[in-house]
Amino acid sequence: MTKDIAITGVTARAFIVPTDQPEADGTLSWTSTTIIVVEVSAGGRTGLGYTYADPAVATLINGKLGPLVTGAEAMDVRRAWVMLRGAVRNLGRSGLVASAIAAIDTALWDLKARLLDLPLAALLGRARERVEIYGSGGFTSYDDRTLQAQLSGWVERDGCRAVKMKIGSEPERDPARVAAARRAIGDTAKLFVDANGAFTPREALHYAHLFAETADIRWMEEPVSSDDLTGLAVVRAAAPPRVEIAAGEYVYTEDDARTMLATEAVDVQQVDVTRCEGITGLLDIAAMTAAHHRDVSGHCAPALHLHAACAIERFRHLEWFHDHVRIEHMLFDGAPVPQHGFIAPDMSRPGHGLEFKHQLAERYAA
Repeated sequence: MTKDIAITGVTARAFIVPTDQPEADGTLSWTSTTIIVVEVSAGGRTGLGYTYADPAVATLINGKLGPLVTGAEAMDVRRAWVMLRGAVRNLGRSGLVASAIAAIDTALWDLKARLLDLPLAALLGRARERVEIYGSGGFTSYDDRTLQAQLSGWVERDGCRAVKMKIGSEPERDPARVAAARRAIGDTAKLFVDANGAFTPREALHYAHLFAETADIRWMEEPVSSDDLTGLAVVRAAAPPRVEIAAGEYVYTEDDARTMLATEAVDVQQVDVTRCEGITGLLDIAAMTAAHHRDVSGHCAPALHLHAACAIERFRHLEWFHDHVRIEHMLFDGAPVPQHGFIAPDMSRPGHGLEFKHQLAERYAA
């Protein structure tokens, strides 16, 4: 039996990867994505974790959080998680701090599974063998031809039964863009829209009803800011019956999720393993969500979510987000490949099965 294996080192590095073209959503535009990669060593094995955040997260991990868990027992992942959360009281747990804890926690779970020579999904205990994905991108910076090619590709090539596009940066253009998206994917795939908090509740309801009538949308994500839980609840209560309201990508702690669920703000609770304090936080929030009779949907980072998603009973689907899929296939061996709209963990590989391409990544080092 593997026991008494001390963590010998924690390192974090930031890498800035340019997008393949300029991207924008309802409230933001960008030309690069930053990934912070964390490696935790013990017993001759190395666990790998990461988050998508600011390079400052690497500084926080290398300077404060990594040394806290160095020397701790590698098998006691939750104990390390509790210690990290306690140490950041005066820094604030949300935002960059939660993302830093998330990257360490996912690396610790990967390390534990590798020390036991188990795939992470087996260590956590599978509720399913594969996870449904939906294609996600459709940035407001795209012209209609690019938008249609991307969305139809997910349906025709990858077998996705749903795709999501961004709206809200130029609302007057959105009716034509949504119509173009519906033409591209046909009548069989579901169409989701994501406003990234661009609208007021009244505006959100206007577009929810309009797009439900003209394009049969089935999901409206963050129609108003996630900071406005009352506004989200108003939209959910008055939305068309077939349009689910989703939010939660900025849930950093279980308290954030508890408040969102208690406010009756969402039909589906989104959670991001790279932000919600890692796999430990994800599993806790998923249990809380199930107690509220809601499904969980994973936000972005599909390769990192995959094994944990298989362990969650009420897991709806996982976001196959264009930027993160591209980065995960560029920088990691073992990133999943869709089959008929699903991805499945490779149960022949220990841990989450990802191996970081150190040499290739150097060109993107921050």
